[in-house]
Amino acid sequence: MCGIVGYLGTRQAAPILLDGLSKLEYRGYDSAGVCVMSNGELKVAKSKGRLATLSGLIDGGRAIQGTFGIGHTRWATHGAPSDINSHPHIADAGKIAVVHNGIIENYLRLKEDLVRKGKHFQSETDTEVVANLIEYYYDRLQDFPRAVRRAVGQLEGSYALGILCQDFPGTMIAVKKESPLIFGFGEGENFIASDVPAILKYTRKVVYLNDGDTVIFTKDTARFYDAFYDPVEKTPETIDWDISAAEKCGYDHFMIKEIHEQPKAVKGTLSPRIRDGRVVLDDVTLSKEYLEELKRIYIVACGSSYYVGCLGKHILEKTCRIPVEPILASEFRYSEPVLGSDTLVLIISQSGETADTKAALMEAKRQGARTLAIVNVVGSAIAKEADDVIYTWAGPEIAVATTKAFSTQLSVIYLIALYIADLLETIRPEEYDTIVNELLKLDQKIALCLTNDNVQKIRYYAEQYFKVHDAFFIGRNVDSAICLEGSLKLKEIAYIHSEAYAAGELKHGPISLIEEGTLVVAVATVDSLFDKTMSNVKEVRARGADVFGVTTEKHEAEIKKTVPSVITVPATHPMLQPSLTIIPLQTFAYYIALLRDCDVDKPRNLAKSVTVE
Repeated sequence: MCGIVGYLGTRQAAPILLDGLSKLEYRGYDSAGVCVMSNGELKVAKSKGRLATLSGLIDGGRAIQGTFGIGHTRWATHGAPSDINSHPHIADAGKIAVVHNGIIENYLRLKEDLVRKGKHFQSETDTEVVANLIEYYYDRLQDFPRAVRRAVGQLEGSYALGILCQDFPGTMIAVKKESPLIFGFGEGENFIASDVPAILKYTRKVVYLNDGDTVIFTKDTARFYDAFYDPVEKTPETIDWDISAAEKCGYDHFMIKEIHEQPKAVKGTLSPRIRDGRVVLDDVTLSKEYLEELKRIYIVACGSSYYVGCLGKHILEKTCRIPVEPILASEFRYSEPVLGSDTLVLIISQSGETADTKAALMEAKRQGARTLAIVNVVGSAIAKEADDVIYTWAGPEIAVATTKAFSTQLSVIYLIALYIADLLETIRPEEYDTIVNELLKLDQKIALCLTNDNVQKIRYYAEQYFKVHDAFFIGRNVDSAICLEGSLKLKEIAYIHSEAYAAGELKHGPISLIEEGTLVVAVATVDSLFDKTMSNVKEVRARGADVFGVTTEKHEAEIKKTVPSVITVPATHPMLQPSLTIIPLQTFAYYIALLRDCDVDKPRNLAKSVTVE
């Protein structure tokens, strides 16, 4: 949610800010703006709508001259999307400019106090309160860093702040608490940003700021302070992504590019962790003695990552024989979970900054549970706080609707399941070897799902069904869990009402919703349950539903006796089958969204990184 970019150097700032913001569009936004120090004044341009509107307003940045500025893409929380509510916000007397990602929970009380002290407000936002609060202290202290420190000390909630002061044209201050912010080191220029893609074109040396950190910087220097305002040294990390990973590279959309990147991404997650036929997790310190005392595993996540957790329940319980409970991060803290040293909490988050998931992690640690994080972003808040972390190494994912992050997270679940099962001896050696061998082939089998013939076939079926108003996904066992993710994809990007149900539950209510023209996506890859799923398919067909089937090549002939629209995927070990089944469901959703003329990469009302509760 929201994107921040800051630049201080010798080049014109506004075009760099616009370019950086364009790389953060995936985070979701409804307005955008920039503020540049120009001829001794803080000049602001901002507008509701897409970044292209702002760019046109300032001629690609050329209309605002200056080498020092901040930019922002806003996703509305306080106040409707509008030009006035857009960031950056300028304080009452025009001395302070602020961009902000997060939520200031006590902003109303602060605002009322500032109004009593004579400050005037133009917007409905909590961010304008921050700008006025800093300016209030600056007027009294005449010290920019001290004013920021005093103001920040009164803020309750989450924030990543980029702050300018009219009287200090060569200095910028950034502060972080519970919202992502990075600092980028350049040559004669420095940067801040919400995420790496915004500045990857300009520098690969970055620092991920910790909660409570402040950085005061010029074009040549940077001074870092911790939460107690003690000076700290920061060693930059080098980003090794190929810059093309954050570009479309000839694809029409990031989503279809990332769907096709899944073979490479899954191989990158699995291959380094399988050596001589064994799963090796160098960064994990789970001992056999600890695991033998383990009573329960919680898998805590949001959205698609939660659906990885639903699959993880099937996979971990079957292989490790330990009770597993997937739970939404937004509910975890409030469900009074029974935690302790005999509980392992798996935390899954692509960004490593998801607000609800991070809060759940802290609650688990507070109650003495061991935490293991599955994240993509090295140095992210969740990665730093967890007892152990396994990185997915998926590279940047730009489309809001996740594809390769889902697949790589699921791949890590396979590795954890085998690792624990091996230590506990709950898996037969020959079964272990079979699964490992299939893991090493998984990327090749995913690639088979993405051959041109298969993709064109899926597109053909999308052309048959893109006008439907309602869709239901049904399956059993792991197929039921993968249906949750397939249904979510259709909702997210095609704006079709879609629900997923365990196929056996149809007669307990959902079948009453089936009528002529309803689309049912039937997933039937579990050999032992294939016939039962087909019985459910016949039930919905009898009530007029159109059925799109997904199964393995083994069952193609049988399913076609009942279902004319069928996509097949290669067979693999049953535990790994969801990694193949999800591919046509992702692709199907993509082409339906395309045919419905939806904004595939940036679906309405959604943000890639949800950094506020």
